Amino acid sequence: MSEPLVPEAESRAVAKFLRRMMPLLVLMLLVNNLDRTNVGFIQEDLQADVGVSATAYGFGAGLFFIGYALFEVPSNMLLERFGARVWLTRIMITWGLVIVAMCFIHNVTMFYVLRFLLGVAEAGFFPGAMLYITQWLPDASRGRATAIFLGGSAAAGIVTGPITGALLELHGAGGIAGWRWMFGLEGTFSVLVGIVAGFFLVSRIEDARWLDADEKAALRAAVTEDQQARSRASKVSRLKLLVHPQVLLLTGAFFAMTLTGYAITFWLPSLIEEIGGLSSFEVGVLSAIPAVCSMIAMYSMSRFTDRAPDRRPYLAITLVLSAIGTYLATLGSPWFGLAAITLAGVGSKCAATLFWPMAQSGLDLRIAAPGLALVNSIGNLGGFVSPFLFGYLKDTTGSTNGGLYILTAASLLAVIAAKYLRGARAGAVLNEPTASHSPLPR
Repeated sequence: MSEPLVPEAESRAVAKFLRRMMPLLVLMLLVNNLDRTNVGFIQEDLQADVGVSATAYGFGAGLFFIGYALFEVPSNMLLERFGARVWLTRIMITWGLVIVAMCFIHNVTMFYVLRFLLGVAEAGFFPGAMLYITQWLPDASRGRATAIFLGGSAAAGIVTGPITGALLELHGAGGIAGWRWMFGLEGTFSVLVGIVAGFFLVSRIEDARWLDADEKAALRAAVTEDQQARSRASKVSRLKLLVHPQVLLLTGAFFAMTLTGYAITFWLPSLIEEIGGLSSFEVGVLSAIPAVCSMIAMYSMSRFTDRAPDRRPYLAITLVLSAIGTYLATLGSPWFGLAAITLAGVGSKCAATLFWPMAQSGLDLRIAAPGLALVNSIGNLGGFVSPFLFGYLKDTTGSTNGGLYILTAASLLAVIAAKYLRGARAGAVLNEPTASHSPLPR
């Protein structure tokens, strides 16, 4: 008699989580992206005021991801111990303080050190939020939640440009350079959001006062069933699972996505400035165009891919779109390049929206925390490679076309990797292969 009520209670609980927790997570991710990418708008200012060349800028922008990669896995494991409320807010407050410190950059070495420390401070935030979603929602609801969460990244692309451009217009106020105003105000805002998040985040289903007893029980049962399905692998060590071919494939595919994503993030403002005659604010507004298009595409796609029997074909299509966009960006005028980069951005963001539910579902529960962190940290090294590569090519050849060709090839290689990813279908979890099972899905 009571069985029909369970799905209803679970549905209500999921809706409450999406309504109460996801807006805060989206805001945190939005600020996270704002703080890690705002440096893309001040390349010329850093060169003029601090003496940072294009190569040094690309290297410094990428150093963030070295610190990020080194501390990602231990940070995510500490989140399991302390809970999201403590650890995610600690991460946010710490990175905000580093951003404030960037106001005082006066030489290239200080730029390098603070970009590295920013990566250390932010390490664990994104995979920690992904893990948090798996602790609250079963697989059937995670695709929608992931699309909402990643919408924060797309939204950051929409607001970063106008906000950063407006703050740069403060140049000279109080005798302070605009880029110093930008770092000081954005870093302070991050600290304040982190403090507020500490009062509202709820780490465990059992602690949610806004769920009634039936909703807690239904949601806990659904999450537990999902966890049991992901824990049915044979008894092998965490280390062996972490070097499983599926983890390596996930890491490689995500690396290709981040190559494109961060190349767009750090070099789009420079491409737009080639149009000529634009103010800092106008450059910021135009830089929001790829993000607006990406957000629309992400939400439109997520409405039916959650119900798709296999996410891999959709992932392959989005990666091909990304490859086409980066290739077309080597042709035509700056305005045509903006349109091509927009296409590449749509493909990259939509690929990430499909990728993370597959990673969440495909990893054995015993390595969910370190596995997600490993995929994210190593994959995010693409954020080191692409800005450094583009800066080097710009200094040595005067063009970034070679880098765009590399992005095109990387996206096409990721299409091949996507064919072999698990987690594409409901219940498809990473299991250690036995003698009767191939290590890769057919």
